[in-house]
Amino acid sequence: MPAHITQVPEKTERKEPGSGGKPPVARRPTGGGGGGGDDDWESGRQGPRDLLLRIRFYLFSALAADMLFFAVLVAIFFARQAGTRMDPHTHFQVRDWRPVLLPPILYLNTALLLLSSLTMELARRSIFREIDVMDEWLGLGRPALKRTLPWVGSTLGLGTLFLAGQVEAWRQMTAQGFAFDRLSTPASYFFYLITGLHAAHLALGLAALGLCLVALGWLGRVEYRQIAVDLTAWYWHAMGLAWLILFGVLALGQ
Repeated sequence: MPAHITQVPEKTERKEPGSGGKPPVARRPTGGGGGGGDDDWESGRQGPRDLLLRIRFYLFSALAADMLFFAVLVAIFFARQAGTRMDPHTHFQVRDWRPVLLPPILYLNTALLLLSSLTMELARRSIFREIDVMDEWLGLGRPALKRTLPWVGSTLGLGTLFLAGQVEAWRQMTAQGFAFDRLSTPASYFFYLITGLHAAHLALGLAALGLCLVALGWLGRVEYRQIAVDLTAWYWHAMGLAWLILFGVLALGQ
């Protein structure tokens, strides 16, 4: 009777990952350490990586629309700055733009937001640290989760301080005589408009951070926790970049 030989599938060797926080794979890691790079990670079809890339696409599309909105706002700012109005007494066209003195606390707020972007990036890299992820796959505890939680919590705290600082900046503007309900110059109007719209976007980021903390504790699979942290981090970085541009316009563009 002829013998039947079953061919054993060839084992695929896992390449060493690169640097930085990267997307999850569709299979369990087979070993190794490093920082969790995705340049060399295999992309599984219909796996966690595929899900992450799809959600990233939607997020980046929304962020691109947001950045376009802020760009239009900046263009209107400069257009209004160069505009004129008719003086009712002389009947001449005069410029009514009067620069306002920015509250000094805005510089501290900017530093807080930059620091929060750093802590969020550390959280993103921690959740993708491959040696910790492998331990979670093998049921040896949740080291990736333990490394990530403090950084996400720190980002949430720093973001809350930033918003509190923005409220204080509005209070200082009111003390200068530029309250929002009795605007004296177009410049003060744009100050409230720009800082207020960005604060609303950042408040959504704080809500996302809160949901991310809940997801870290509730989601059982490490790859889904990776997706939650990764998407929250990209949104937070985008809001930090938007603030740097808007603050530069307010500080230097008047």
